Amino acid sequence: MAIIRSKKTLLPIAVLSVLTLGLSACGSGSGDDGDGGGSEPAADCAAYETYGTFDGAEVSVYSTIVDVEAERLEGAWADFSECTGVEVVYEGSKEFETQIGVRSQGGTPPDIAIFPQPGLLATEVAGGSVLPAPAEVEALVDENWTEDWKGYGTVDGVFYAAPMLASIKGYVWYDPTVFADKGWEIPETLDEMATLTEEIAAEGTMMPWCAGFESGEATGWPGTDWVEDYVLRQSGPEVYDQWINHEIPFNDPQIAEAFDAVGEILKNDEYVNGGFGDSRSILSTPFPDAGQPVLDGACAMHHQASFQSANWPEETIVAEDGDVWAFITPGVEAGAKAVTGGGEFVAAYADRPEVVAFQSFMASGEFANARVALGGNISANLQLDPAVATSDLDRQSIELLQSEETVFRFDASDLMPGAVGANSFWSGIVEWINGSETEEVLDTIESSWPQ
Repeated sequence: MAIIRSKKTLLPIAVLSVLTLGLSACGSGSGDDGDGGGSEPAADCAAYETYGTFDGAEVSVYSTIVDVEAERLEGAWADFSECTGVEVVYEGSKEFETQIGVRSQGGTPPDIAIFPQPGLLATEVAGGSVLPAPAEVEALVDENWTEDWKGYGTVDGVFYAAPMLASIKGYVWYDPTVFADKGWEIPETLDEMATLTEEIAAEGTMMPWCAGFESGEATGWPGTDWVEDYVLRQSGPEVYDQWINHEIPFNDPQIAEAFDAVGEILKNDEYVNGGFGDSRSILSTPFPDAGQPVLDGACAMHHQASFQSANWPEETIVAEDGDVWAFITPGVEAGAKAVTGGGEFVAAYADRPEVVAFQSFMASGEFANARVALGGNISANLQLDPAVATSDLDRQSIELLQSEETVFRFDASDLMPGAVGANSFWSGIVEWINGSETEEVLDTIESSWPQ
């Protein structure tokens, strides 16, 4: 999950920016290149009349989303700001997971927090500062989202946070030209992917894989995505759900099986870390940079979510016949439709009218279409038109989210209690890559699960 954003930040910096009424509107139907630049037409404010007007009002928003993704996020609500008069003060930080608790406990929370993990949301709800979602926001979520997605923003039967954006996890990125030239076939099963990995290593011109788990205080999270993909594919959705809900312990043999299968790749110096060093260099490689060797010819494959599109250099063509493309991590059997994914959730610490108006907009189809049209992200909002996506991969991801055939499971670490999903699981991955045995790591994570 952890984007975003905890799992999607582009640079290891915090960004503080303010949208003022003087900003040129980044209209929801414009900006197909996603850079937010250039002259934009004035907003059509008729679409925003239902939110009211609040000249001089201010709403503070805090999240993990930084750099280019933050600019696009701001662009998606620029028309709302211009038309309603709400000045949106936005702050993005890689330290959100730790600092949101510090701020709320200290009595200085933001008006709005965008949570990258339902588990962290639940922890904050338990602290007593997060407010239940207003009725108008809940009504929008009932209309625009599936029951499962609403459930991720619900704690102990009370609805708190509307879904915002989404991602499909488990994509494996590769250079189509290299695969064609080498005669490498896209694997249809996990066994075929293991065989391909061996073949590429034996061929000797590049490493099979490149990876990077460095993400500031969230270092380790990309490794949790690997493990979650394997748990779902090897053991199925029922075991995955039992794992999330602690109906089986974290050190269950089925979880150990997934760790060991992932370890056959990530802990093997013959398979990683193309372009960076040995397997332990995974921990010092910033995750936004980790896929670059695919373009440089230093590695063949990189495991990362759909939001990896935003991490490629601006001129990169993401297409089946382009510079880079991706396939979903396969299952045990060919044709498996199981995928993991993530998303963010918008919760409030204040209930002023302008805050409620902003929450309502963020749960709307207008926001989803505006943000996706700016590129680099997707949403599970049912009002989202896949045609507005700026890449074939984003359209494919949206269609996967909307397909009834897809077995979708939310990122496990994001659903677990924060002490595990945003703490011991991440740090356990670090210890594991550094050489600790699977059994030792899983026992430590299990002991951290709140009683």
